[in-house]
Amino acid sequence: MKTSPFRYPETGPHAIRPWAVRKGYADEHFLSDYRFQFPREDPELAEVFVYTPRMSYFPGETVEFHGSSTAETWNMQIYRDGARPEMVHEAFDMPGVFAPTSETAYVDGCDWPVVHSWTIPEGLRPGFYLVVSTCLRKSGERFVQHHFIVVRATPETSRGKILLMLATGTWTAYNDWGGANHYFGTYGPERNEGSPHLSMHRPWTRGKLWLPKGAARVAQTRLPEMNDLPGYPSKEWGYSHGFGQYYAAAGWAQFDRHFAHWAEREGYGFDIITQTDLHLDPSILDDYSCLVTVGHDEYWSWEMRKTVEDFVERGGGFSRFGGNFLWQIRLEDDGARQVCWKTKAPTHDPVRDDPERKHLLTASWESGGVSWPGASTVGVNGCHGMYGSWGGFAPRGSRGFTVYRPDHWVFGGTDLRYADVFGAEANIFGYEVDGLNYTFERGLPYPVMDPGVPEGIEILAMSPATLFEYEHEGPGYRYYVRDSDLVGLSELAAEETPVARRNFQYGSGMVVGMKRGAGEVICAGTCEWVMGLTRRDPFTEQITRNALDRFGGSA
Repeated sequence: MKTSPFRYPETGPHAIRPWAVRKGYADEHFLSDYRFQFPREDPELAEVFVYTPRMSYFPGETVEFHGSSTAETWNMQIYRDGARPEMVHEAFDMPGVFAPTSETAYVDGCDWPVVHSWTIPEGLRPGFYLVVSTCLRKSGERFVQHHFIVVRATPETSRGKILLMLATGTWTAYNDWGGANHYFGTYGPERNEGSPHLSMHRPWTRGKLWLPKGAARVAQTRLPEMNDLPGYPSKEWGYSHGFGQYYAAAGWAQFDRHFAHWAEREGYGFDIITQTDLHLDPSILDDYSCLVTVGHDEYWSWEMRKTVEDFVERGGGFSRFGGNFLWQIRLEDDGARQVCWKTKAPTHDPVRDDPERKHLLTASWESGGVSWPGASTVGVNGCHGMYGSWGGFAPRGSRGFTVYRPDHWVFGGTDLRYADVFGAEANIFGYEVDGLNYTFERGLPYPVMDPGVPEGIEILAMSPATLFEYEHEGPGYRYYVRDSDLVGLSELAAEETPVARRNFQYGSGMVVGMKRGAGEVICAGTCEWVMGLTRRDPFTEQITRNALDRFGGSA
């Protein structure tokens, strides 16, 4: 029997604000026009937004959707977002219920009423489920909003020994819905700072969970010609199409989804959890042999790292295809609030002077206040990597990795040789990467044994990166990050700031292998590794298969 192709609820045009005219100024730039997402609360321009108290649920549990709408009626459709999408719940023509949104919803939560509930059927396949809420405006245009839930595996529904952990700590850090994220917003006395506290009880900014095909990425796909303007394609595309300021920095749509769809097409069985699940339940890895993280996993809690290191010590395999392992967070209120003071932690974080809790300081892992370098867990550090392939950050870099130890098992079946470059055509190197302080001896790279770097790390492939933008003068050049991250991370470091600045300014992205106890870690320290899967780079695909097959069993 022939079945009709799946029709995505997002199909068709999405509402845009009515045409208007405003003054424009010659000095305007995305840096001078930071925008966070917030509801209009105008019945003439109907909207609907929902959120859930938790990110993950088991079959049999009831999900309560809290929401607010200025429409008379609205619809909800929920589908499993996998290689073969599946609609699992639909509710139409529900009455709109309006609830105002606080100006501090980003930290306090929205506190909206329950507007719909759904009991997850017993036996439902584990996975990532998109929640699509829509309503019609008086013009006939359709407003579309996305939320998500993860359906957890049970002993009866588990799909194998591989567990994909979504980088939800980083998703939250970049979610500006309601007024702020960890980077910018309306926090502080001048209402122009990022917030150290972020609530999970709010919607997700547009672009974190769903994107149309062709959405720009942070890393540039085109090599700039001589004297081209610095390029920031995601900022330009996001502004043009009404997506969040940081839509491209993190999220299911930009990173984790690419791996999940590829792995399902390849025949791998895997279950999904969030970082919050790992934080709250140290036993969550007990039934798995392979943990996978991908994309941009910048933010971790102490509890998450401890659980992963214990898992590897016991014999587990950790396949990390992601970049920018950098900040410690704390989760409070049973995971409902995320805390990260970042560069202000030494002077503002309440745990800084608490002898029992000061190790939980929400600063960089390499900072003097924490001193637990990321290499202990993933084999590389965020501070010794950072940026490549965009803006003024090595915009004409190789876009791929140069191989140095082709005899390692992870390169099996690839035909790669010493000094070969792989992944460049698929742009797998960027936009943020992780590396180590290293030295060369007779043509091979070796880690420098800095404090906290475990013995036995093998550098398998690498490429250069930088922590500051080279600000060449040019006609009309405007830069974005400049050296702000280099300055901030250097001030947190254990060394004197000038020394730390020299130590951090030049970095690298690396593929490394590391034994730990009875287990093993393979880390490809780049956010864009997933594009090698989506763009079908044969080397990236084979390396990924090798890691999954070794740790989790063949597809």
